[in-house]
Amino acid sequence: MTEMEDTHFETADSGASQTFPMQCSALRKNGHVMLKGRPCKIVEMSTSKTGKHGHAKVHMVGIDIFTGKKYEDICPSTHNMDVPNVKREDYQLTDIDDGFLVLMSDNGDLREDLKIPDGELGTQLRSEFDSGKEIVCTVLKSCGEETVIAIKNNTSGDKN
Repeated sequence: MTEMEDTHFETADSGASQTFPMQCSALRKNGHVMLKGRPCKIVEMSTSKTGKHGHAKVHMVGIDIFTGKKYEDICPSTHNMDVPNVKREDYQLTDIDDGFLVLMSDNGDLREDLKIPDGELGTQLRSEFDSGKEIVCTVLKSCGEETVIAIKNNTSGDKN
């Protein structure tokens, strides 16, 4: 009998996969869903009447949570769709180093692997940081990607 080499398990962040199945009819607006292989926030949903073959169809419009690109899909209400596991975390911005954010989590861990977000958010983040404000960045993580989606001024001083 051989050693049990075949049973080596990789562990992910939460021990869960990046997506989980959910019946189409159970999805809701402002929820998340995978459209065309991308994690999206559902912005519009409509259900068509049951056709002669007995399936109501759900028409979904979603906005990619990372790129802002719009995707659409239609699926029978009884079918399962993949829903991405989306995690939000707040980090204290401690520095900006060569276009990368230096972020500190609640437990004091530092990370320097996220770029300044593009567009208006990045501009606002840089100018508020340059003016000496304490900034908290909200990072959205899903399907192996992460990005800063929001910033707010940390007015709480110290955490309790």
